[in-house]
Amino acid sequence: MNAMLLDGKVAMVTAAGSGIGRASALTMAARGAKLMVTDIDLARAEAVVAEIVAAGGSAASILCDIGDEISIRDAIAATETRFGRLDILHNNAALLSDEALARDSDVLNVPVDIWDRTMEVTVRGTLLACRYGVLAMRRAGGGSIVNTGSIYGLRAANRMPAYSVSKAAVHMLTEVVATAHGREGIRCNAVAPSMMRTPTLDRLVPQEIVAYNEDAALLPRMGGPQDVAEMVAFLASDASSYLTGHVFPVDGGTMAHLPTYGDERRYLASQQ
Repeated sequence: MNAMLLDGKVAMVTAAGSGIGRASALTMAARGAKLMVTDIDLARAEAVVAEIVAAGGSAASILCDIGDEISIRDAIAATETRFGRLDILHNNAALLSDEALARDSDVLNVPVDIWDRTMEVTVRGTLLACRYGVLAMRRAGGGSIVNTGSIYGLRAANRMPAYSVSKAAVHMLTEVVATAHGREGIRCNAVAPSMMRTPTLDRLVPQEIVAYNEDAALLPRMGGPQDVAEMVAFLASDASSYLTGHVFPVDGGTMAHLPTYGDERRYLASQQ
């Protein structure tokens, strides 16, 4: 039923070379959208395009660094030139370099340069992508913007203050864009994933921390990129045409309970 839900739509996804961005691009293409696949690593974007084309879809790629305004502007312009319009923009890119994640420790120790660079790329970059996306969607007569936030931007964690605050800013930006442009037929929502099984997670996060997050979910598995991509594709489609200005946690129920949930669950199980 959902196979061609995005038929005729044109979508651009940032940081689409891997993880959530790749899953979103593949999912929207499978549902009929034409995709501009962008990434800071052009080779990875080209590989995703090859997957889409091999499956019978339509896609192109371009390098896009959301830390560079001209790069963002040109990627959106290239989407319009190639496909004639822009209907969907998934702002998935953020500063997630190994160095930034490793040094984003706590409020007392996070280096100011890491803090500033995170705000510059994740917050300013998403703002600029929204700016040029809105201008393109005006020309198309409307559209849907989906930003990637995080549950770290909704609740505080033990570390990663720069990342967390930047995602909280993306959530507010989502509401601001939705408020300013809803009457133009331009919607803006955000997805807020919990910890997801991605290559970055497997490479950088200690397995003990992963286990704690998995234990905090209500569902008996850790989420992955496809779980987020399904929500992105829904928010991009006309099936969500009356939804705007919201942040949707994709978290397996992680934020739906008291902090004592895991310990209580184990205790009650031991009494049976």
